[in-house]
Amino acid sequence: MHKMNTFLKSVLKTGIYLLDQSDRVAADMRDRVADRVDEVSDRVSDLRDRARDLYGHEDHTLRNLMTFAAGVGVGIGAGMLLAPTSGEDIRNSIGEKVHNIGDRVRTRFSSEANRATGTKGA
Repeated sequence: MHKMNTFLKSVLKTGIYLLDQSDRVAADMRDRVADRVDEVSDRVSDLRDRARDLYGHEDHTLRNLMTFAAGVGVGIGAGMLLAPTSGEDIRNSIGEKVHNIGDRVRTRFSSEANRATGTKGA
């Protein structure tokens, strides 16, 4: 029985020692991670400061204008590539539609003008 008690005490002491070691390892690991996080945070802050110095602080007008111009260019390019017909056909089609609309407007206003004056077929 005495040997069993001695054996159990040894096992318990070993377990406590291992738990104590794992706590030390975890604390060391926590410290390393905290140091690394601080280091990365400092680097990000430095990069942010450099970017502010590079791009300026206030006036973004030129950058916004260039972005808009690039967007217009991409839109025109996509329109030209994806257009179902040639440019000449599209211009002719638009011209015909404008002419038809003009004829309808002229017809409508001339008939209303005839009703207002009481004349027909002037």
